Amino acid sequence: MTASTALPSSFPRVWMITGASRGIGARIAEAALAQGDAVVATARDAASIEKRLGPSDALLPVALDVTDEAQARHAVGAALERFGRIDVLVNNAGYGLLGAVEESTADEVLRLFDTNVFGLLHVTRAVLPAMRARRAGHVINISSLGGVRSSAGFGVYCATKFAVEGLTEALHAELAPLGIHATAVQPGYFRTEFLDGASLAVAPRLLDDYAASAGAVREAARRINLNQPGDPVRLAQAVMKLVASRTPPLRLPLGTDTLQTIADTHAFVAQETAQWRAVAASTDFPVQEREQAQALSAG
Repeated sequence: MTASTALPSSFPRVWMITGASRGIGARIAEAALAQGDAVVATARDAASIEKRLGPSDALLPVALDVTDEAQARHAVGAALERFGRIDVLVNNAGYGLLGAVEESTADEVLRLFDTNVFGLLHVTRAVLPAMRARRAGHVINISSLGGVRSSAGFGVYCATKFAVEGLTEALHAELAPLGIHATAVQPGYFRTEFLDGASLAVAPRLLDDYAASAGAVREAARRINLNQPGDPVRLAQAVMKLVASRTPPLRLPLGTDTLQTIADTHAFVAQETAQWRAVAASTDFPVQEREQAQALSAG
């Protein structure tokens, strides 16, 4: 049975969630299943999904390495064949890289972008044709507090999340006229396995000059692991409310730490912009020259 001939699903919503075998992805999948929705849950190891979520007629575990574009298309095809549609895509698959920018090797950087950015693009491009055909859907990209502000020790990881932010903002503008929503969810520090070895790579190269910056962050990460302030069950419920909204936001910050980061970042930008406003404004052509140029172009 192909996507075009699949029977309409009787489930209120059909979700496709990447990286669904643990962490935030698993919590969102559990919440969606609990409210009676269907979930296409993907991970590199499909067996790990059923082990975590349990067997259910509403659950379709699919093996997916998001860095493989052909696998992404196959996974979407399996989802459409089983349920006939995808209402919500949650791009959650990803991992972190802890280390100073200079300490991170080219291979480590490429692998991180391949998963966190290009993998997100592979899955999104595979899902969007079906959403466009129905003129309905919601693309949720899991960003981060690190997509709001970068920090020492997480510079490369934050760069991937800055990319996710930019892609989501463009998708929001491109898809809104088609009846499709796009939202970047920005979690702060939540008590998941993110800081464990399975979800966080650590650059093996250590440079003494970064001991007080990136090195201090390494130590802080060890202390905060499994003591983060955010509750992942409450995060999942927030995502349920997001999807239920008729007017979902472009960005949804989650956690008081993210809210504080946004406030601090806005204050810093405002202060620095005010300090350098004269220099910034000095780079325009003088007003008279602009008016002459406009008159010439109009004539």
